[in-house]
Amino acid sequence: MKVKFKKTHELSKTPEKAHDSDAGFDLTAVSKITDEFGNIVYDTGISLELPKGYYGLVLPRSSISKKTLNLANSVGLIDPDYRGSVILKFKPTPYMSSRTVEENYDYEVGDKIGQLLILPFPTIELLEVEALSSTIRNDGGFGSTDKKTSK
Repeated sequence: MKVKFKKTHELSKTPEKAHDSDAGFDLTAVSKITDEFGNIVYDTGISLELPKGYYGLVLPRSSISKKTLNLANSVGLIDPDYRGSVILKFKPTPYMSSRTVEENYDYEVGDKIGQLLILPFPTIELLEVEALSSTIRNDGGFGSTDKKTSK
């Protein structure tokens, strides 16, 4: 499958995989600002044209464990009709806010800041019903798969 992309900034880098077997394409920061909510906002300078039936997920890289940041929305979703630049917003962790600017561990322009996965999605039709089939878990919520129940 071929996916069209456009560079929207003079520092834009083509998303790439470090290894052929990698699932995600690395995304590189071309700018860094702080928004009115305290998020550190990085633009990748890349816009995508995803084929119909596909979506993009923007995820943090494993290097996030060395930073004092969390991806603000945990995972970004790119719908196939979105044509804007791929932007990642990070929230400083409490650990970061207690440190000086020199001690903060965040990303800089030119750093790989996230990864892009492109996946298919099926066409789904939701059907409203009066009742759902019964299971062992039923409506057990958080942690319910760890409980030994017999119903």
